[in-house]
Amino acid sequence: MSFEDREELVRRIENDLLDSLDEELELEIEDRTYELAGFDGDVKASRESHAQRVSYFKELFRLQGELVKLQDWVACTKQKAVIIFEGRDAAGKGGVIKRITQRLNPRVCRVVALPAPNDRERTQWYFQRYAAHLPAAGEMVLFDRSWYNRAGVERVMGFCSDEDYEEFFRSVPEFERMLVRSGIKLIKYWFSITDEEQHLRFLGRIHDPLKQWKLSPMDLESRRRWEDYTRAKEAMLDQTHIPEAPWWVVPADNKKQARLNCISHLLSQFPYEEVARPEVRLPERVRNADYIRHPVPQDMIVPQTY
Repeated sequence: MSFEDREELVRRIENDLLDSLDEELELEIEDRTYELAGFDGDVKASRESHAQRVSYFKELFRLQGELVKLQDWVACTKQKAVIIFEGRDAAGKGGVIKRITQRLNPRVCRVVALPAPNDRERTQWYFQRYAAHLPAAGEMVLFDRSWYNRAGVERVMGFCSDEDYEEFFRSVPEFERMLVRSGIKLIKYWFSITDEEQHLRFLGRIHDPLKQWKLSPMDLESRRRWEDYTRAKEAMLDQTHIPEAPWWVVPADNKKQARLNCISHLLSQFPYEEVARPEVRLPERVRNADYIRHPVPQDMIVPQTY
């Protein structure tokens, strides 16, 4: 390979790495900070915001590197992990889950976000449809809401009977102890935001056409029933905070801090270590003299609009 070809190869590799960083920037733009939106605020405040954002990115990328090590350790040592993410609507659960899974192998770390149960599932044992998504050896499963729907939305909105609700609290500690005894590491997070912060985030979704899909009639009703959800949450934490699977509360009014704190805490829950990897060498491609690459028909090519 000539010097010029090597330089071109290095340049292309650098561009590919920058593209991967841009993925995180795309997620960050979702948050629509004033500065990214072109807000002409105080220069000093703007510089502080820039410095904080740089610091946030550096720490996030470092933690994501540790998550990759955790993933390799889980796969290599055949661990089984379940991480539950619960909290009020607009509490930031989805943003944290995105940052956790962004650099990971979906075959090792997958997200489960179940829709409302259908008619058949309503007649099953309550935990049955969740049990179908539990991990095998070498897997991590992140539940974006979980069986705790019964203690929250189902209770507040009247989707379950008093008997179902009481049976849930009798059953869930034993169910979770069974999971732990089977070798599953079970971690439960509750994302906590204030009344004022949820109000602000709902307004942001209402006025953002790219986020309006996040507002369902159920979400709007949850805003009206803030106090009912508070009482349901307090009862849930009180009755299901068990030594085998305790709850961890993440203060989430500041999204960036919540992401970093949650990921850092998640990493601390595992005695993982970096898995030694053999040196990777890219083999030379086999070239056959009789190989001919046929051109793709023009009518099959996606129009080059950009």
